[in-house]
Formats: sequence, structure tokens, C-alpha cells
Amino acid sequence: MSFNIGLSGLYAANKQLDVTGNNIANAATTGFKASRAEFADIYSASKLGTGSKTIGSGVNLAAVSQNFGQGAVNNTGNLLDMGIQGSGFFVLSDNGALSYTRAGTFKADKDGFVTSSDGTARLQGYGVDANGNIVNGVLTDLRIDTSNLAPKATGSVTSEINLNSSSDAIDQSKIPFDPNESTSYTKKFSTMVYDTQGNAHPMDQYMVKTGGNTWSTYTLIDGRNPDGTPVSGDGAVAPVPSTMTFDSAGGLTGVTQPDPVKDQLENTLVVSGWKPGAMINGKWDTNGAEAKPGGIVINMAKTTQYNTDSSRNPPTQDGYATGQINNLTIDGSGVMFANFSNNQSRAIGQISLASFTNEQGLQPVGGTAWKETYASGVAGYDAPKIGSLGAIQSNSLEDSNVNLTNELVDLIKAQSNYQANAKTISTQSTIMQTIIQMT
Repeated sequence: MSFNIGLSGLYAANKQLDVTGNNIANAATTGFKASRAEFADIYSASKLGTGSKTIGSGVNLAAVSQNFGQGAVNNTGNLLDMGIQGSGFFVLSDNGALSYTRAGTFKADKDGFVTSSDGTARLQGYGVDANGNIVNGVLTDLRIDTSNLAPKATGSVTSEINLNSSSDAIDQSKIPFDPNESTSYTKKFSTMVYDTQGNAHPMDQYMVKTGGNTWSTYTLIDGRNPDGTPVSGDGAVAPVPSTMTFDSAGGLTGVTQPDPVKDQLENTLVVSGWKPGAMINGKWDTNGAEAKPGGIVINMAKTTQYNTDSSRNPPTQDGYATGQINNLTIDGSGVMFANFSNNQSRAIGQISLASFTNEQGLQPVGGTAWKETYASGVAGYDAPKIGSLGAIQSNSLEDSNVNLTNELVDLIKAQSNYQANAKTISTQSTIMQTIIQMT
């Protein structure tokens, strides 16, 4: 019996050395989770026997459990390196076979799909619709779309303007408006707008103080009237102004257009009838480009008339030219944004994380990955930062959570245990030899 007890102890100590050695070997493995050997004693008493004189039969390996505690997340500078700050697992698909990992060493393949470091499995997440909205619920292969961002015609402009109340009024009966004559207007503001093909056009607004608390606004695009007619030279058509009025405190009281547009919003100018293009051989050529249907709505609600310099904060407008992708960013909720040369960005996907009721039930399959089992429960999928799922930290990787100091101490313990059990066998052998010599 003592031989068997000693042998079981040697086996257990050897398994402890194996587990400890594996932890030490993977101390630098990204996303690795340390394991520990768990043992149980063995008794061979009968059901009707009493426990007062029962002697154990040794030890066996009850389980090898893993510590899924957080590892340190350190910056790497590599965009597709990702660490999870919290619980959760990245989801990988190898032709439909799902696995789960904490190792965020991802890269893009030749088709733009985000894959594991060995290129065999694709990172799973949520796709986007045509408008860049995340489509939750159905996992898909995440792909970096490098196609150009289609242009968008300008439909609205918002300006925050102050017009100097102490500016001198201009008598337009004596000095009619002329965009080429600076004395005919008080202030000029320019905004770049875009047509349906992404061509940029300067939209100039000329502010003319015509009286107390009254200003006229002339709007030209490409130096012409919005309908393309010139404002000077052959075929010139005098631009028609809109009128802004202010109260005694400098607040805007109204905007009046000479040609009111149906359903015009309060305190707005609407540039309707704009025809992008140029005069070629005496004919107006749009080259297929058009303005946004409904024209450009210019929000003037934040215009004031105070006794300070006439100025404008940077305007905002919703149009843009064609954009080429410059770089990619990933936020804490796992949304992947493509950033374009036209200063626009759009979501191209969102990383999904998985959680399990019993992480200890996961089956290690190598490559710092696990498989779902009956014991682990069914995986639950959701976006990062939801529930107990952690946040994504891009340009970073999660280190192994192995504590080398503890492992080296465990190594000493396992070695001592092995030697002690070997001594048990040696002692039993000596006793057996003594008995044999006595006979």
C-alpha cells in the first residue's frame, strides 16, 4: 500500500511541476491565463466501514483550473492590437467554428478581414448599414473597408456671426452693391460648399449695413448668382439681397427673403436654384453635378449685432468631397472608425465580446484560445462596455497574468513534494528488504 501511496504522490507532484512549468513557459504569452493543479485525497473504506481507522490510499489530480484574472494592458502602438480591460473574450470564427481568446494580436489579411495572428480565424463583430449605423444582433466577419467615401452635397450651413452695430450705414442709392468694390459692402464671409460630385464651391456672403438695426445679405456662389448668372460683365444680373433686422438689444428679429421658399425655417436663408457648373463656349455646363434638392439652408439664428468687430466663428456645413481612407481608430466600445482625407469618419463595424456563466468550464484548445463546452454554458454576445463585459483598449495588448514569483515558489514546493514522496517509496523499500532478511 505504501508503494502505491508514494507513487500517487510522485504522480501528483509531477503534474504540479508540469502545470507550474507551463505557467512559467507562458509568462510572456499575450492573453495567457495561469493554471493551477488541484488535488484530492483517496480513501478506500467500504460503505459499512467506520472512519476511525481508515488510512488514505494516496492522492489524485482533481482538476487543473485557470485564473481568468485581469492581466496588465500595455501600449504597443500597433493599431490592430487590442486588449480587454475587464471580463469578456474576443470571438473568432474559423469557417464557422467559434473559439474565444483574450489575445488581441490581430492583423488584416489581403481582403481586409481582421484575423488572428496566424491568419486562420476571423474576428467577429457587428456590421454596419449603408448609413454607417451599427447592426446589432448578428455576428459577422469584421472587415476594414478601404473604399472611398462618396461625396455629399451641402444641404445646411450654420454660422455664428456678430455684425458690428457701430459700422457706418451704406447708402445703396449712391453706392450700389458690387462684389468687386469693397466700399459697397461692410463685411464678407466665405464658406466652402459641395455639389453632388464632391466639387468644392466658395459661397460668399456680403453683409451690408443699410440702416439702424438693418442689414442686407447678398449670397454668391463661384462669384455668380446661385442660378449661374454673372453679377458683372455681359449678361449681368444684379443680385437680390435678403434682409436681416435686429432689436435694440442686438438680437436677430427676422430674416426676409425676396423670393420666399416654401416651408422655410425661421431665421434662415435658403439658397435655392443653385446650378453648379461653369460657362463653356457661351453655354452653362454642369458636367452632371447638381446641388442638393431643396437648396442650401443657412441658419442665421445665432447672428447678433453688438458693438464689437464683425466676425464669425468657424461655420459648420454637412457637405464634403470624396474621401480616401487615412487611418483607422477603435474606441472603448469596440466601434471601428475609418477616418478619411475629407475630415469625415464613419463606423465600419463593432467588435463583439463573449461571456460565459462558468469560465472554468471552457476547454483550452491552444493558441491562447478556448472552446465552449456544456460545463461553460452557452456564450452570450454583446458590445464592449455592456453589462460585465470590459472595454476595448486599442493599440494595446493584455499581458499574461502569470506571477513569476509565485510560480518559482510553487516550483520549489513541487520539487520538495516529489522528493518527499520518493523518500516514502525508498523507506518502504528498505523496510521490505529488512523483512526479507529476517526470513
